[in-house]
Amino acid sequence: MTAITATQTTTTVHPGKIRNRVLWTLQIVLGLFFIIASGGPKLVMPQTLIDNNHTAASISLGLLVFIGLAEVAGGIGLMVPRLTAAAASGLAIVTFLAAGYNAFLAQTPELAPFPLVLSAIFVWIAYERRASLTALGAMIKR
Repeated sequence: MTAITATQTTTTVHPGKIRNRVLWTLQIVLGLFFIIASGGPKLVMPQTLIDNNHTAASISLGLLVFIGLAEVAGGIGLMVPRLTAAAASGLAIVTFLAAGYNAFLAQTPELAPFPLVLSAIFVWIAYERRASLTALGAMIKR
């Protein structure tokens, strides 16, 4: 056992505090982005998007609406503490598939890096918030 002398200070360091703030900032910004700018237009005006976007012309209307629903649900889930890991995991899959679609099917590989970066960010969020995934699983088992 060691005793604390008068010259030692007892400061509490919270290394996770800054990381938690960065994560919440990313979750809120990306959640709003997916609700307002990405998924919302796919739900509000899907036919207009298909007509005006040459890369979306090969996607059916039903699939575009489904993607919009997934993006809006993921955006909302990013801002709900119990759902953050599940939402981030789902959005990581959606953005990874979007990068693959842009690179291989739409013949626009220059559009693939943005969804890949988003996918990496969502994987990081899901990893950091993995405790919410176990809490969600425990809640579902009840």
